[in-house]
Amino acid sequence: MPADTGRTPLHQADPATQPAWPDPDGTSQPAAPSFADVLQQAVRHSGLSLERVQHRLAAQGIRISLTTLSYWQRGRSEPERADSLRAVDALERILALPPGALRSLLRPYRPRGRMTAPGHDLSATHRVLGENSLVEQALGAGFDRLNEALRTLSIREVITLDARRRITSLSIQQLVRATGDGADRLTAVHTFDSGMRGARVRVRCGLPGPLRALPELSTAVVEVRFGRVLARNETAVVDYTVRVEPGDGTDDHYERRTRTRLRDYLLQVYFHPAARPVACHRYYREHSTARLAYNHRLLPDASHSVHSAPGRCPAGIHGVSWRWPGPAEAGG
Repeated sequence: MPADTGRTPLHQADPATQPAWPDPDGTSQPAAPSFADVLQQAVRHSGLSLERVQHRLAAQGIRISLTTLSYWQRGRSEPERADSLRAVDALERILALPPGALRSLLRPYRPRGRMTAPGHDLSATHRVLGENSLVEQALGAGFDRLNEALRTLSIREVITLDARRRITSLSIQQLVRATGDGADRLTAVHTFDSGMRGARVRVRCGLPGPLRALPELSTAVVEVRFGRVLARNETAVVDYTVRVEPGDGTDDHYERRTRTRLRDYLLQVYFHPAARPVACHRYYREHSTARLAYNHRLLPDASHSVHSAPGRCPAGIHGVSWRWPGPAEAGG
């Protein structure tokens, strides 16, 4: 939709509609508009739905979920990560706002949550997951103590996609070691770009704990209990499968974000025979805002699967991405 340049610039708020606060002399002045106020007004004036805004961001290579856009618009969160700030700059163009009209309204980042226990490095978690990630939104106040007494040693995970290009199941086997006395469970948070209407979990090794399916965040929070309390340096294995009722989107990658170096990591992705990608790559990023450190081509095997088994697995983001065929390629 072409921009309507006849509308009033949205960064100039109408003083009559703004809340006020008293000046020292007892008079009242209009409050400055917030990032959420201006974004919400800009979207409304543009005539675009949030879905169309998301599509226009995606056309520029910027992946932002509808939930995140909604949270920004309602003031529940603000952009902080580098990729989110890039989205803000793009939103100014999409919504026909002057440069800086949104970015200038962002508040400095303020640490959330309580102080962490000694030895639990929350900065490493934020570095890998990103500020205000879906994991943090899903866990709330529990985020700063996520698996604080555990260190993951090795992971094997198998991802399965259906004929509509959506992840429908994850099978995870994970070896952990207790870094202190008292750990009795592992909490895992899984998010799905294609959306998630529901999920169920089968635990093969360990005991099933509560499952929280959060469709509004396209996220499932899985808890697996060890069945005993670990002493320092003891190890435990969890093995579980998440079956997903996917949304209407599609998936084009899967990644594992780890705060610490892993001894071993194996990621295997199975594609449906009726929905095979035209190219697959394994990649690594040091943290959520870093560029790819490598991007190696993967070739599918006879079972329509690819896998990533890095020889060394430092802390950071390890994943596999794939490209679906376009109309011309599909037609060929």
